[in-house]
Amino acid sequence: MTILLILAGLASLPLLLIDIVFATEVALGLASSPRDAAPPTSARIALLVPAHNEEGAVRASVEAMRAASPPNTRVLVVAHNCSDRTAEEATLGGALVHRLDEPDRRGKGYALAGGRDALAADPPEVVIVIDADCVPEPGSIATLAATALATGRATQASYLFRPRPDASPVVQISSFAMLVKNLVRQRGAKRIGGPALLTGSGMAFPWAQFAARDLATGNIVEDLALGVELVAAGQPPLFEERAIVWSSPSNKAGTETQRARWEGGFVGTARTLGLPLLGRGLMTARWPMVWMGLHLLVLPLTLVLVANAAVFLFWALVSILGGPLLPALVSLVATATLVALVLAAWAVAGRAMLSPAVLLRLPLYLLWKLALYARIARKHEEPAWVRTERVE
Repeated sequence: MTILLILAGLASLPLLLIDIVFATEVALGLASSPRDAAPPTSARIALLVPAHNEEGAVRASVEAMRAASPPNTRVLVVAHNCSDRTAEEATLGGALVHRLDEPDRRGKGYALAGGRDALAADPPEVVIVIDADCVPEPGSIATLAATALATGRATQASYLFRPRPDASPVVQISSFAMLVKNLVRQRGAKRIGGPALLTGSGMAFPWAQFAARDLATGNIVEDLALGVELVAAGQPPLFEERAIVWSSPSNKAGTETQRARWEGGFVGTARTLGLPLLGRGLMTARWPMVWMGLHLLVLPLTLVLVANAAVFLFWALVSILGGPLLPALVSLVATATLVALVLAAWAVAGRAMLSPAVLLRLPLYLLWKLALYARIARKHEEPAWVRTERVE
């Protein structure tokens, strides 16, 4: 019996490590940083906009991008495998357009590679990737460009969904979860010297760095994989909190599709790259690599909370049957800490994203997520780049 309890205790340690990583990022990321004015820049900037069937959003987005950008900025929309008027609408918005029809190469990575090839004839100093349905806040493009050029490193903006208090509970909670992941945890990791995760939109690269990367992949989380590649190459991306890029949240059906793609892709990438990256970081004493490896081990919050609850119930039962009490107490403290930090993140930064009434429905959201993970586990689908339907 003692040996079995020891083995059970050892099996619980990875979950405790995951809890510590998540808690550290959230706790350190609760406080916002000063919002300085955007630094002036005369750099030649290219906004690279990969687009697949975005005729309804791309014109307004391009107009907003141009209005928020400093002089000497061009907007290049890559109309990738489009069957609608994406190219025409982008042109009407004032963008340059590169049409790319390659039905056998589906994915955002191929669109980025095609855009890079189009820019190579007259390369900019910095490339900023921004999705076709996104709008940067004024000053954000200049801030991203200045930071990327000053440091020589990829730089990630705060990529967030606009608050929609009239949206369904699933959409509101998903938007809040994105805020925790893309702002609070990114900010916390930065404060201990960890690298930023590249999140797909609002990513700035010095041209030489962007030109050297292998972008032409069908990976559905190509941004995550690219960030890991940069960390492994000794060029960890930076998080730039002062730059904000907004997107409209998807509707309920789109949220389920989007979450299945993102989280299924994240778990697959993390399973493949997390432990090797952590091991290399420890062997070479490279802190950004260590923390990125640890970050990749953190499962989506729903799974972390469910795993903690299951471990606590196990150790509580063991203690009732006469076993040690300490593991149950440690598990209870870990679970309570995670819940308290999520509530603190809502109180500090998430009130606009998530109404108090919807906050009370978080347990139902956890059940929805578990059902989603069950569907992901049951069927393996070839990743595809599809347009997500947004809340009107």
